[in-house]
Amino acid sequence: MAIDYGTKRTGIAVTDPLQIIASGLDTVPTTELMNFLRQYCQEEDVEAFVVGEPKNLDDTPAQIHHLVMAFVAQIENLFPDKRVILRDERFTSKDATRSIRQSVPSRKKRRDKGLVDKVSAVIILQEYLEKYKYS
Repeated sequence: MAIDYGTKRTGIAVTDPLQIIASGLDTVPTTELMNFLRQYCQEEDVEAFVVGEPKNLDDTPAQIHHLVMAFVAQIENLFPDKRVILRDERFTSKDATRSIRQSVPSRKKRRDKGLVDKVSAVIILQEYLEKYKYS
């Protein structure tokens, strides 16, 4: 499962059982995120959480980095049996926006910020799967 953490909304993506392709699952209000994760993990098998790590272009932590790290600590406490992997999330929102612009015909749907969060999570997970598969 990949998580693109945001202060208002959080994008969630998951992979198939063979861990070949990432798919967008949902966009959840961040205030409801822990409850969502708790319920989802009760119903589905989650091996690990791949969390987007916000960084600036110069590789320094971005402004919300401390919030993401606090979130990581929460999921490590709630799910001590699951790995948490941090992945650089630079450019994922831009890549997601570009992908949406190319593939979503409806202008109204392209403006959906929740869709950008979900697609960003897909990109984070797909990049992780590609790196993990070949390393």
